[in-house]
Amino acid sequence: MTDQDARLGRVDEVLATTRSVRKGLDFSREVDPRLIEECVALALQGPSGSNLQNAHFVVVRDPETKRALGELYRRGWAVYEQTPVYAGNLRFEDPGHRAYHEATTVPEATWLVDHIHEAPALVIPCVEYGLGRGTVFAAAGYGREVPVPMVLHAAVLGAILPAAEIFRLAARARGLGTCWTVVHQFFEEEAAALLGIPFDKVIQAAMFPIAHTSDDQFVRGWSPPLPEVLHWEGWGHEAA
Repeated sequence: MTDQDARLGRVDEVLATTRSVRKGLDFSREVDPRLIEECVALALQGPSGSNLQNAHFVVVRDPETKRALGELYRRGWAVYEQTPVYAGNLRFEDPGHRAYHEATTVPEATWLVDHIHEAPALVIPCVEYGLGRGTVFAAAGYGREVPVPMVLHAAVLGAILPAAEIFRLAARARGLGTCWTVVHQFFEEEAAALLGIPFDKVIQAAMFPIAHTSDDQFVRGWSPPLPEVLHWEGWGHEAA
């Protein structure tokens, strides 16, 4: 095996095993703030449309604030349960997908509802669209309640989602587990008020509980067969 093969193997392993960790998060151990800072510094190397660099990360460690965010999360979960995409109501034809979903996704996700506030830290990736460097989007007409072309939504979220996933990958490389959650955003304005985030100018993209975890949490999960999702030259074309 060459040095390049070894490097690729290590990188591929991190990419393939950065799963959502919930029950495997160790809420009894503190997370060194320097580790979170390292993850954010790496996240900021992610692509940013027009090089605006308008991604932000809010880290919450205060117990009372985490409890308040946990309550917003639980309220958001109650709303989510009434939607057509609620995980507990989904059924999958593929037996592997169905088994993984029923054994892992649903029970662990419902467990997190009651425990998310116990995480040593909650990390909220955000993006400016009308403040400072985000004024470019505001000038283009982007607004929460203003109909705009999908390309603008993609551009705004494209400024934070890559950075947020790099944050998770960096955390994984440091033995930290995370889970991508969004249901607190049903009450995003209340979360913004709680955290002093200017709701009219900044979007919260997610909320990550972050904690130490054991290596056995970093395993490959189910994924669909490649020919079902890889399209060459156009939709529906499977062969290379």
